Amino acid sequence: WYIIIFFVLSQVQQNICRYEQLEGGEGSLDRLLPSVCPGVSPRKRTTSQCKSEPPLLRTSKRTIYTAGRPPWYNEHGTQSKEAFVIGLCGGSASGKTTAARKIIEALDVPWVVLLSMDSFYKVLTPEQQVAAASNDYNFDHPDAFDFGLLAHILQKLKLGKSVKIPVYDFTTHGRQKEWKIVYGASVIIFEGIMAFADKELLQLLDMKVFVDTDSDIRLVRRLRRDITERGRDIEGVIKQYNKFVKPAFEQYIEPTMRLADIVVPRGGYNTVAIDLIVQHVHSQLEERELSVRAALATAHQAQPLPQTLSVLESTPQVRGMHTIIRNKETSRDEFIFYSKRLMRLLIERALSYLPSQSHVVQTPQGEDYEGRTFHGKRITGVSILRAGETMEPALRAVCKDVRIGKILIQTNQDTGEPELHYLRLPKDIGEDHVILMDCTVSTGAAAMMAVRVLLDHDVQEEKILLVSLLMAEMGVHSVAYAFPQVKIITTAVDKKVNDLFHIIPGIGNFGDRYFGTDAPPDWSDDEMDEPSY
Repeated sequence: WYIIIFFVLSQVQQNICRYEQLEGGEGSLDRLLPSVCPGVSPRKRTTSQCKSEPPLLRTSKRTIYTAGRPPWYNEHGTQSKEAFVIGLCGGSASGKTTAARKIIEALDVPWVVLLSMDSFYKVLTPEQQVAAASNDYNFDHPDAFDFGLLAHILQKLKLGKSVKIPVYDFTTHGRQKEWKIVYGASVIIFEGIMAFADKELLQLLDMKVFVDTDSDIRLVRRLRRDITERGRDIEGVIKQYNKFVKPAFEQYIEPTMRLADIVVPRGGYNTVAIDLIVQHVHSQLEERELSVRAALATAHQAQPLPQTLSVLESTPQVRGMHTIIRNKETSRDEFIFYSKRLMRLLIERALSYLPSQSHVVQTPQGEDYEGRTFHGKRITGVSILRAGETMEPALRAVCKDVRIGKILIQTNQDTGEPELHYLRLPKDIGEDHVILMDCTVSTGAAAMMAVRVLLDHDVQEEKILLVSLLMAEMGVHSVAYAFPQVKIITTAVDKKVNDLFHIIPGIGNFGDRYFGTDAPPDWSDDEMDEPSY
């Protein structure tokens, strides 16, 4: 009967290929499923880890987002722009992931997260592991999924928070030790066979799409996938399909089709349906656009400087260094030398605001000395690229073994809004006191975005210290009003910002003067206007 099954499957596959070629040529089964060419090992996908990522520039040491995420908060620093969540439901091997990738490609929105329900299978007991190994465990029943964890993670992700997503191994039927870290999105695509089976999940979906694919096609896809990618044998796959997959589809999945906003026959190869979905998502994203920088320019004016601001005392030494670095005739070597001196003083001042506790030590003379020690878990420095990175040596010089993170923020030249392009933060940064470094702050838009990123990674607001060589009053007010518990430390505050958001009298473009690069004349003093590296 094996020969009969293979013959039937081959006939079904040929019919599918002819059908999909008539639909557009691109959708052949060989493009949807791993190739099985003689002598060529198929690409294995034994875990649930998502392969769809935003546009990236990968190097040997880092990953850089090549397009930016616009603000997802208002001038008050509070959440005002949730991610748009698309739920994709359908039977096993119906083409949900293919449809999701087609939507991502057509959207052309850089910050997109593809969240798969496959990641949220429950951890099996030893008895269930034995049943799974003999294809006697029902992975297609609602009880097989951790809906509580799934709803919690999707809710946090929709709010722009940093989340950890489990990675499920289909070969061992268990979760891997390392979880995937995901942060922020403009659009979240959530796909799974039970995507519409939980009331709490349904409330988080802004758009519900059901992928409706013929059962013969789904069976062939599942056979090829489970055999080539998950190491199963054909007898076990068919046994599992007849015992669990098909009954579960009829009982739990197919009835949820009535909840869908859109039903997509043939999945990702229905280009008309994909275009309709993309048009709707674009219209929703346009309605959520924010103008944070313009709001900052008109808010909080004529207010006294906040108590959270600490300005380095204007001693003759400090004023003398400002005289040198503000002078447009100063050579690059002297600019770097005196900037570094100021940075060292600034970092030393910032450290004095970290919590400390009494600590008694014994001197070499055998006498007790009551001193102070840092009262906290760790200190982490985070620089706003590019110029904020120049402050890292000063921090490392006074904080032994300090951890360093980086955030790249640039201004979109079309919209004038800051955009988050790249971030790399140390593990468990939410437990740390963070020194956020930005050489100049004019409107405060970039600094606010960086603080929002830290908060989304569970850093406590009162544990953030923003340090900057020079700030405008507008930037001070913007950050202090949005985040009243953030401590702000600087060496000087200038009163004015011109129409181009340059600090007046200012210091010029710090990054260009420090690194010796030329800048377009319309760039502002904010570090978000610094070119990427």
